[in-house]
Amino acid sequence: MGQLVAESIRFYGDHFWAVLALGLPFVALDLLSYHEAWWKQVIVGYLVGPLICAAYVRAAMLVTGSFWSWRAYAAALLVYIPYPVLGVYVFPAVIWFALLGLGIPAAVTEGLGVRAAVRRGRELGRADLVHAIGGLATVVLVVGLSRLTLEVLLNTQGGQAGEAAVVIADFVLSPLFYVGGALLYVDQAARVRVQ
Repeated sequence: MGQLVAESIRFYGDHFWAVLALGLPFVALDLLSYHEAWWKQVIVGYLVGPLICAAYVRAAMLVTGSFWSWRAYAAALLVYIPYPVLGVYVFPAVIWFALLGLGIPAAVTEGLGVRAAVRRGRELGRADLVHAIGGLATVVLVVGLSRLTLEVLLNTQGGQAGEAAVVIADFVLSPLFYVGGALLYVDQAARVRVQ
């Protein structure tokens, strides 16, 4: 599970500028929902969702060396539907993503349609569900702790500096979510071929 985090960080470093740009949707999310009630954050999550889905498709393109796929983007939008609500609790969102989210890189790489991508995501997630959930949970935990640490380091003045710290931390760290998911697809696809 730590290997997924290490590979994600290595990939990020090797493709720094392309991967860093994937953090822009989280910047929008932060700017629109920081210090808002949870239900407003859910609404903003739906508004920013198309950008988050596009970033995930782009990460899958970078990791697998494939081209943009509108079908993968449509599958990402479909899988994303419960995310803003599930994300309030984090772990249910991780489980949901482990069960279906790997279909998006599959659609990019394998040229699948929306239904086939969702089915493939389920197949990939179930190939080793504990590994998929554990790997994603580890990425979320590492990013969350790193974000908190970066916020503390950047937030020495309080007030607006605190908001700036959150935005900067998410901009720099959130691309690891996308890259981790795309790399997990590669790993799970190999597990399915071995079985």
